[in-house]
Amino acid sequence: MCCQANAVRASSDIVCSRKRVITMDLTLNLKSLQFETGLSEEEKQCVLLRSRSAALAVCGCAQAVFLCRLASLCRDKLNHLTNKSELQPLKVGIIGGGLMGKQLALLLLTTPGFKPANINMSTKRPDSLREFSDRGVRCYFDNCRLAAWADVIFLCVLPSQLRHVCTDLHSQLPARCLVYTFTSAVQLQRLKLLLGHTFVLRPQNRFMTCDLGELWIRHNQVAAALKDEEVLRASGALCLDQSCLSAVLYSLLNMCTAERLNAKQTVQLLNELFQTRTMPLTCQSFVNSSWASKLNNSDEPFPWINLIDVQTKKSPLNSCLSGCKALQECISVIYQKTFSG
Repeated sequence: MCCQANAVRASSDIVCSRKRVITMDLTLNLKSLQFETGLSEEEKQCVLLRSRSAALAVCGCAQAVFLCRLASLCRDKLNHLTNKSELQPLKVGIIGGGLMGKQLALLLLTTPGFKPANINMSTKRPDSLREFSDRGVRCYFDNCRLAAWADVIFLCVLPSQLRHVCTDLHSQLPARCLVYTFTSAVQLQRLKLLLGHTFVLRPQNRFMTCDLGELWIRHNQVAAALKDEEVLRASGALCLDQSCLSAVLYSLLNMCTAERLNAKQTVQLLNELFQTRTMPLTCQSFVNSSWASKLNNSDEPFPWINLIDVQTKKSPLNSCLSGCKALQECISVIYQKTFSG
């Protein structure tokens, strides 16, 4: 009887196994049934726009969150050096509740150290941000209120909306508030006039997606894409571009200046932040020789740096970054850790 029962069970397992094989989707990942297969060679060129759009979203959000991570670490060190335990965590404001604004908010919420209470979003339709307000993010439509509250503001709006948003923000921005814009259609000098503000960062990504087309569209969400090691490596090569990095480091410099940290302490803080074995950053890394000499012999902070000039002209930091591979590697390590947990 026992042998007969075992035989019946074995027979049943075989039947079940056969059923599982029969119900498998044989068309899954079949290239002949994919969307691109039905396109002409001319039409296939347009598919690259899809990859480019995804790449811009991934790299744009990664750059923004990497900046926030560095600024947050910088504030922690400022608390220690200045004994200002009352210095609050970084407050991040997002203007725009479209695809880019939502992807950026989602990525911030998955990044260690960023709490929903430290993120505010302003959009014409705050009711469309229910998924964020339910998690503790303050969502409303008041750009002036956001400007008065935030340490960093991200402009995630269309070029056609930018003028109206800048009108709201003009004369409302504290000098220490960093404005980071994703809108690349407007030149920096024009932004300066529209905002009445020079602490503005607008990164530029110049790259082709031909070779990595499929990589960028592998994931639907930016947060999921940056968990993919291959995507993370590809985005890192773009996000750590020297011109962009230079502006980011000058942003950190201004944050220290805003807290009246003297120049020598600021250089020490930044070297510790990037955990360099030597001290590659000096006063002369950021300002010309005459200014550096003056700062080395005083307890004065760095002068306030005009970020518009930094992004449109050659700066001392450009040469420092290009000539110091050790510093580049240290910054790259922090970038990788920001998204790999």
